[in-house]
Amino acid sequence: MGAAESRQDLEISDSESEEEDHHSEEEDDEDYEDVKDHQSPIKTPPKTPSSVDEIEAKLKALKLKYQSKNQSIKNAVKLYIHTGGNTAQSKWVVVDKISSFSFVKTTMNGEEDQDNEEEEDGDSFWFLKVGSKVRAPVDQQLQLKPIMEQLRIDFVSNGVYAMKFFSMEDYKTFIEQYEKCLFENTYGFECNDENKAKVFGKDFVAWANPEAADESMWEDAEDSFLKSPGFKTPVRTNHDLREEFEEAAKGGSIKSLALGALDNSFLVSDSGIQVVKNFSHGIHGKGVYVNFDSAMKNQNQSQSHVESTPRKALLMKAETNMLLMSPMTEGKPHTNGIHQFDIETGKVVTEWKFAKDGTDITMRDVTNDSKGAQMDPSGSTFLGLDDNRLCRWDMRDRHGIVQNLADANAPVLNWTQGHQFSRGTNFQCFATTGDGSIVVGSVDGKIRLYSVSSMRQAKTAFPGLGSPITHVDVTYDGKWILGTTDTYLILICTLFTDKDGKSKTGFAGRMGNRIAAPRLLKLNPLDSHRAGMFNKFRGAQFSWVTEDGKQERHLVATVGKFSVIWNFQQVKDGSHECYKNQVGLKSCYCYKIVPKDDSIVESRFMHEKFAVSDSPEAPLVVATPMKVSSFSISSSRLSYA
Repeated sequence: MGAAESRQDLEISDSESEEEDHHSEEEDDEDYEDVKDHQSPIKTPPKTPSSVDEIEAKLKALKLKYQSKNQSIKNAVKLYIHTGGNTAQSKWVVVDKISSFSFVKTTMNGEEDQDNEEEEDGDSFWFLKVGSKVRAPVDQQLQLKPIMEQLRIDFVSNGVYAMKFFSMEDYKTFIEQYEKCLFENTYGFECNDENKAKVFGKDFVAWANPEAADESMWEDAEDSFLKSPGFKTPVRTNHDLREEFEEAAKGGSIKSLALGALDNSFLVSDSGIQVVKNFSHGIHGKGVYVNFDSAMKNQNQSQSHVESTPRKALLMKAETNMLLMSPMTEGKPHTNGIHQFDIETGKVVTEWKFAKDGTDITMRDVTNDSKGAQMDPSGSTFLGLDDNRLCRWDMRDRHGIVQNLADANAPVLNWTQGHQFSRGTNFQCFATTGDGSIVVGSVDGKIRLYSVSSMRQAKTAFPGLGSPITHVDVTYDGKWILGTTDTYLILICTLFTDKDGKSKTGFAGRMGNRIAAPRLLKLNPLDSHRAGMFNKFRGAQFSWVTEDGKQERHLVATVGKFSVIWNFQQVKDGSHECYKNQVGLKSCYCYKIVPKDDSIVESRFMHEKFAVSDSPEAPLVVATPMKVSSFSISSSRLSYA
């Protein structure tokens, strides 16, 4: 199955044709463009050519025709709905030729409070109403996308709608009111400068007022990116995703993917581990499968944690060992132990316990000490995270001697470094840089940066944008952070200039008040709706680099049955087409989609060493519950547009 383009901002014709009398409007631009060499369920609808002059004439004619009506209707808009899904019959249908929008505050009992809009009421919420057809809460679930060139707003509310405004004044009025309502619904405060300062803090002025933000940090980072040593092949603006391998899962449903940088990678299912071979075009089966039951035969410890499906697999010791982490019962994401699996013998060596000062504790997540630590043959430490804990665990005792696992009954890991926070930090996810610096994402949306030397106090704490951070990743050099939320990705530049004029990252020092505004990566409303209203962004990651001077090329995340890929260099480019005429934080909608027939477990790029001469990037591996596919990025027709 090939990759699909992100959908363009499809023009909506405003001519009063016979077609519109039947309440339908054809799209003027292309739908997803398929890879011709591969089958895909996504088809391209016929194009309806329309020049800029024709569109302008139609807009002028429309304005004259409805001028008298518009003058009597406050906040007048023309409302469309998209029908036909992802087929050749997809089109925009006129819902109301003349409608109007309004923002209303609704209390918990459903009563509207339009007369007292200034009153702060913790039990009320702003809603968007468009005629009698749309009534939706003002939040990120709307997936609202403004298109100034067309005086148009697209959004999702039990379908995909588009509003076309009859004047620039009405369009700007809508944007201004929407931003204020979104801020109040998100933070519980009226949107004003004083409350923005409360939410973001004095050092994050650029986050509160991105239109006036200093973009120099992004520009400086772009220059350094272009000057840095490249891969064996240059970056290409046009490239395609070509499926190379597809491997069926053995032994049950795939639950997690552990990619290796050396010879093998591993598919962890609910009953065992499948070993696959790494190639320059992806991963392919070796026919080796280790069942958890047989792996536990020579181990005397309880099988309680292995019997519950591991949700995390962490490679260690030059990828000869794997740590398997399973959630506790009753749906809790925490665990009080971890299994060590010896890949060479195919056996579970032991079950470690998490404890501090003689008391059992829990962990939510584990990760390697640094980006390349899994390739270190002598590595015996790893990092752990819980709601209010950040620490380093050691499989040696306090004297640095490897513990005798044969004589130990559930040996206890040694807490060597870390901190238990007294107040609710609500940590949820973390990742490490090449030098071992740590980035932590929280339920409140904050992203904290910790240096290699201290886990007690964050060097930098970026404020939240109102959505919990469910996953976080960081580039090898620590200059870029990628946070995942349910409805968008947030890309943060950590670079700043200190008082001595030296360039540093937020891991190494306090950034002060010269902090660049972040950029958001979003699905356009049509793709968001097709992904499914209950499907959320998961596991956004950079491509995998473990050498100084190398720069990650792509970002990938999953949502439902889609793997979504952004070009990293394009996202950073301040002159990129997506960013023109935007209000608020800059959002990028240019991406590539790899659709699958089943929900995706994980999408990740292989290690940079597997990039080949005709590809600017190592293969992408996409795992669904019953199979795993590998895609190579090759020079070809398609671009991120």
